[in-house]
Amino acid sequence: MGFFQGTNWQCLVMLLIGCILIYLAVVKKYEPLLLLPIAFGMILANLPGANLMEEGGLLYFLYQGVKLGIYPPLIFLGIGAMTDFAPLIANPKSLLLGAAAQLGIFITFLGALLLQFEIPEAASIGIIGGADGPTAIYVTSKLAPHLLGPIAVAAYSYMALVPIIQPPIMKALTTKKERMIVMEQLRPVSKREKIIFPIMVTIVVSLLLPSAAPLIGMLMLGNLLKESGVTERLEKTAKNELINIVTIFLGVTVGATANGTTFLQLQTILIIVLGLIAFAFGTAGGVLFGKLMCKLTHGKVNPLIGSAGVSAVPMAARVSQVVGQKENPKNFLLMHAMGPNVAGVIGSAIAAGVFISMFGG
Repeated sequence: MGFFQGTNWQCLVMLLIGCILIYLAVVKKYEPLLLLPIAFGMILANLPGANLMEEGGLLYFLYQGVKLGIYPPLIFLGIGAMTDFAPLIANPKSLLLGAAAQLGIFITFLGALLLQFEIPEAASIGIIGGADGPTAIYVTSKLAPHLLGPIAVAAYSYMALVPIIQPPIMKALTTKKERMIVMEQLRPVSKREKIIFPIMVTIVVSLLLPSAAPLIGMLMLGNLLKESGVTERLEKTAKNELINIVTIFLGVTVGATANGTTFLQLQTILIIVLGLIAFAFGTAGGVLFGKLMCKLTHGKVNPLIGSAGVSAVPMAARVSQVVGQKENPKNFLLMHAMGPNVAGVIGSAIAAGVFISMFGG
């Protein structure tokens, strides 16, 4: 009876969308660790009478971790514990590729403004271009929490579709000769460098942009736990138990914000389209800057590694490897692409800090 009262047909549609997303997660294996809890959260939130997201409901209390900005930094703690910054330390120039791949964020921000979105909403939509789900959720929870559902779905959908979206853009912007470039092996990185790096990045970025400190600080703390060699239990907890627990809470509660009455609107379609534009321009920005570096170094840089500057770690780096190896079986770009890839994580967190400091009120 509840489905046919008032406008609850929208809830039926959202249940269908939730089931489709579960299918994509289970059968197609599209980012299942996040897409599955998000999809199930959608189903829970659209069951009439359950009231799980209403004040006093189970998901209402779990959602406070999103609303208060707790879950995304904890996710970053786990990501830091799983990330090797050695390729970036060995080749600091790859930081520029990570920065160039943030182009999509700012172009989409301007596009959203032209479509009459409010400034905080446009900033939240633009951050989808960083291809970093926790960062998109963090910014949106601060600037435009009413858009959390569609932005989270768009961000994680495009992260899952990296192997499909990126290769055509990469091939369109590069020549076969450029894609065949074999890069020199990276230099070894000492343990001392690996320990100093997270401390230095945290201090410098936080002093310049305090609003980025929660994300950058937790990312670098996780990495320091990994590289110090003296906190094995804490590292294991951060990259396994903690990140898994937080991922469940984050996914289910973000999915639960996609209530049919608020989700099924024209602006949701616009956000999905703008998210794709953001991701495409981010990929293109990285590749084009890679072409510039290729020319400046007289052919020593393969432009394909620029596409990894979006921060979908490590999937974007693997795509660079796959596309490069198809052109030249002797080409091994993975470690070279990991430099821009982890730089993209830092870059998207900095872009998030910029938006929050400018528009957070």
